[in-house]
Amino acid sequence: MSFSRGPKEPVPEVETNVWSCTSGECQGWMRESFSFEAEPNCPLCHSSMEREVRVLPEMQ
Repeated sequence: MSFSRGPKEPVPEVETNVWSCTSGECQGWMRESFSFEAEPNCPLCHSSMEREVRVLPEMQ
């Protein structure tokens, strides 16, 4: 078997809707499409979350 360690194709990045924790002490966030609730609480600290847009690698 042979494994190539050459350069990989870059993953395209796209604007993605996410939920971001509102607590200044927590960095929690999740992709909106991975949320099961209309307005989720942070899974790390249980604070409220707000919508924002981030540029993230595209999920296929």
